[in-house]
Amino acid sequence: MMIFRFLPLFWAFSVKADFFQFETISNVSTYYFNYIYCNIWEGDCQPHQEDATQKVPSRDLLSTLPQDCMRSLVEWYCALGQCCDTGDCRIINNITGLARDLELRLHGQHLAQSVVLKAIEGFLKSPDPNKPLTLSFHGWSGTGKNFVARLIAENLYRDGLKSECVTLFIAPFHFPHARLVDVYKSQLKEAIRDSVVRCHQALFIFDEAEKLHPGLIDAIKPFVDHYDHVDGVSYQKTIFLFLSNIGGAVISEVALDFWHSGQNREDIGMEDLEHQLRSEALESQGGFSQSQLMSGHLIDFFVPFLPLEYRHVKLCARDAYMARGLRPSEETLDDVARAMLYLPKEEKLFSAQGCKSIPQRINFFLP
Repeated sequence: MMIFRFLPLFWAFSVKADFFQFETISNVSTYYFNYIYCNIWEGDCQPHQEDATQKVPSRDLLSTLPQDCMRSLVEWYCALGQCCDTGDCRIINNITGLARDLELRLHGQHLAQSVVLKAIEGFLKSPDPNKPLTLSFHGWSGTGKNFVARLIAENLYRDGLKSECVTLFIAPFHFPHARLVDVYKSQLKEAIRDSVVRCHQALFIFDEAEKLHPGLIDAIKPFVDHYDHVDGVSYQKTIFLFLSNIGGAVISEVALDFWHSGQNREDIGMEDLEHQLRSEALESQGGFSQSQLMSGHLIDFFVPFLPLEYRHVKLCARDAYMARGLRPSEETLDDVARAMLYLPKEEKLFSAQGCKSIPQRINFFLP
């Protein structure tokens, strides 16, 4: 009969191996990380996900436990000396590192640098935020929206994008069929709940958010609203990032007007863009304009990403070379920057692709 006394202990160590070491990756992150890393952040890997039938994971056993129970289990495990000072080794909240990365690794985006840092820092310092933090990134492709999302993940979570606290969605990839929107809604709500139960400070990234069906965005609405709990789970420490090309033209027009008037792009302020971005999102085609996120004013900040100029493209090229352990000459950096397409046709001021294709383009200039 003695063995039955130790069964709870055996079970606890089994749970510890699967969960409390915090080394497993969530179904969503594991399932889609290679695809996103290869196609958006352009890592050196090959996507292997081709099964379009499994869009979001089903819940696991632990995620069905009440949030208070999960918290008690985590506290018990930490009492054994297996946790960090923060109480959860998965969460590092390195604001100093985020500030440094935004300053040194993000080029030409003074507004995004300032707004994102202040929003994240203020949110994390609040002991009891009244709602989840919801940021909407806007701008042309290649201007740094995905890159900033990656920097946030890397500085808030030990395992970055691979953390089980981070969930990544690409609208046309994960939710491609309008006729299945009701299925997607159920799966999405379940995935959000399960992630927050597993990790109280969860991060959700929705790329190409303008392509989300209105019904899907409204399914997210209860989780970003001013509720203490939704079905017994608190989402107040959760962060939502929506990445969208909406407003790219408006942002570029403002930047071009500043250039024509002889003003520095660094003089562009949020007051020059935020109202226009809100209006653009409301009037755009797609889920954003019709969603309760807009009508309910649930997006905390509309963050503009300015079009990149020649000098910024050179800095991106420099970073790409240095990431490979190479130190390029100024001539080489100019060669890479000149190979890019610039708009408008008359001024040729802004890179049409931003820095998105730089990692591939430098291959043509390697010795």
